[in-house]
Amino acid sequence: QGVCLRSCTAMCGGGNLSSLSREPSGVGHCRVSARSVVRPRLLPRRRLLSAHRESGQVQTIFNDIADDYDLFNDALSLGLHRSWKRAAVQWTRAKKGQRALDACTGTGDIAALLATAVGAEGHVVGLDFAPEILDVARRRAAPRAGTTAAQVEWVQGDAMALPFDDASFDAVTCGYGLRNVVDREKALAEFARVLRPGARLAVLDFNHAADASAANATQTWALENVVVPVARSRGFEDEYAYLLPSIQSYPRGAELERMAVTSGFTGDVRYYELAFGLMGCLVAER
Repeated sequence: QGVCLRSCTAMCGGGNLSSLSREPSGVGHCRVSARSVVRPRLLPRRRLLSAHRESGQVQTIFNDIADDYDLFNDALSLGLHRSWKRAAVQWTRAKKGQRALDACTGTGDIAALLATAVGAEGHVVGLDFAPEILDVARRRAAPRAGTTAAQVEWVQGDAMALPFDDASFDAVTCGYGLRNVVDREKALAEFARVLRPGARLAVLDFNHAADASAANATQTWALENVVVPVARSRGFEDEYAYLLPSIQSYPRGAELERMAVTSGFTGDVRYYELAFGLMGCLVAER
């Protein structure tokens, strides 16, 4: 995934992400407005629901890899996943004093970025359904206690049945999680339900690139020749072997946009391809 470096640097403006909260430049995207799309028919989708898509088995996978999760992310993305996560947070336009939710929080990287964005007067919830990985998130967050960032509330829960009131958040993020949710449309509807009108969702994940594209070839090669072998060396081959089929069953950008519109996002909905099409971010306004 080292080929991602130049694209990410260009997208981030050499580390300055302020422009992303307005209109990112140099990033491929489509745009869908709820006002121009009236419950469109979703594109046909192959139901590649192999064992990894069952909720209990996905939970087991992430419980098993909890302690090594960040190590793998850093090694396999050359640390670039941190830049993509910062971009996702800026796309939500989270501000000081607001309430933000990071669904499928994992070890809490994005939740920590949201905590900085909303400040000590704000509130952040990090939600995940894998208890062991939430324990890692809590341990990592402990050294930040007493800083100017908001303290994160860690909640074990299901993205398809969020335990929160309607219109209770000003920003929602979901990093590398929607792909693993059994019913993605239900999760998107839940994200829309808990967001206040005008608030934004940012969903960051691997991009399901066109079959004949360079991005697809690079992604497949990296997963088969880098990710799985590295995981095998650490004893986690089975846990990481699920990545490629999960990406292949993930909707492409245009379908994700349509799914967001039909799930209740009434403002602008855009999907951005990042890092030469290896990653993507759905940005949807409630």
